[in-house]
Amino acid sequence: MHAEASVAAPPYSRANPFPAKLLVNRRLSGPESAKDTRHFELDLTGWGLSFEVGDSLAVYATNDPQLVEEIIHALGATGKEEVPRPKGLPTTFREALLRDYSITQPTPKFLKAIAQRASAAPTLHYLLAPDRKQDLQTYLWGMEVIDFLTEHPSARFTPQEFVGLLTKLQPRLYSVASSLKAYPEQVHFIVDVVRYESNGRLRKGVCSSFLAERADDAPVPVFPSIAKHFHLPEDPDIPIIMIGPGTGVAPFRAYLQERKATKAKGKNWLFFGSQHQRCDFAYGEEFEAFKEEGLLTRLDCAWSRDQAEKIYVQHRMKENAAEIWKWIDAEGAHFFVCGDAKRMAKDVDAILRKIVQEHGGKSVDQANEYVEKLKSDKRYKRDVY
Repeated sequence: MHAEASVAAPPYSRANPFPAKLLVNRRLSGPESAKDTRHFELDLTGWGLSFEVGDSLAVYATNDPQLVEEIIHALGATGKEEVPRPKGLPTTFREALLRDYSITQPTPKFLKAIAQRASAAPTLHYLLAPDRKQDLQTYLWGMEVIDFLTEHPSARFTPQEFVGLLTKLQPRLYSVASSLKAYPEQVHFIVDVVRYESNGRLRKGVCSSFLAERADDAPVPVFPSIAKHFHLPEDPDIPIIMIGPGTGVAPFRAYLQERKATKAKGKNWLFFGSQHQRCDFAYGEEFEAFKEEGLLTRLDCAWSRDQAEKIYVQHRMKENAAEIWKWIDAEGAHFFVCGDAKRMAKDVDAILRKIVQEHGGKSVDQANEYVEKLKSDKRYKRDVY
C-alpha cells in the first residue's frame, strides 16, 4: 500500500473549515437601486461534506486589511508584536487583527478601558452607568473601535492589552440559495453588501465586504450549519407557502431547485418583496421561468417604493387571505418565513393569525391556538434574523 493512499482527506470541521473558491460575484440589483445585492457562487469540489436546502453555511471572513493598518497605526505599533490568539499558538499583532479578533464593534470591556485611560472621556463615563444602556446604544450607532482610538489618543495600549479587550471574530451564517441536486459541487448565496457612512468614515460589513471585495484571490472558508427546523416537508406532495422578501428569498430559490430536481408534485407559492421592481427583483427571471414551467404555482410580489403608499409582503398576504387559508387548512400546506425578524416576520405572523381568525371563523384565542399548533406540527417554520 502506498504511503499517499493512507493519508485521509483533511477532516473539515468548524475549527478547520473548507477553503472554498469564489467562482461568481455578480451584482443582482440594478445601478439605480439603493442596495448592492449580490449573487455569489462558491466551488465546493472535494469538500466531502453536504447540506440540505434550508440549511446555512458559516463563512469565516477575514477583516479589512486597511482597517487593520489604521488600528496598528493608531496604537503606535508595528504589527509585528507577538500577541495571544483566542485559540492556538501566538501570532503577530497584524495577523491576529486580520483573522482572529472582531475589530469593528466596541466591546463593553474596551469602552471601560478607554474611559479609564483617556485623559478626558466624560461622555463615556456617563454613558457606561448601568441605567444608561439605551443612551449608550444610541451613542454607539455607527461608532467603531477605530473611532475611540483616534478620538482618545491619550488612551494607550500595548498590542497584548488591546487584543485582550476584543472578542473572537465569529463566522457569519448565510442561508444556502442553491440545491446540491441542481449544483452538485457548488453553493450559492444572495447577500446585501453592507456599506454606510457615519462620522465621516465609510463603514463596511465584515463578511459581506470580504465576499464582495476581497475573496477573488483568497479562499473562502466555509462549514455547513444544519437548520433542522427549516427543511422542506418530507412528503413531496405537500404544498408550501414561502414568504421571503429581500435576501430572505435565498432558501426558497434552493427549495424550488430541489423540488424541480426531485420532480416533487406539491404546489409552491412564493411571496417576494423589495423596493423597486425595476432594479430590486432578485432572481426575477429565474422565478418567472419557474412560473412558466408550472413549478412555481403562484408568485406574488410587493414593491414598497413603486407607488405612493408602501406595499409589503404582508399586504399581499392580506389580499390573498382566503386562498392562503385554503392552502393551509384544506390542503395542509407548510408555511415558511425567512428574513428580517424585527418588522417583517412580526407583521407576517400577525397577518397569519388574522387570516386564521377571519377565514377560519375563530376567536382570537382559537386562532392563536391554531397557529401554535401549526408550529408544534412543524408546519409553520421561520428562519429570521
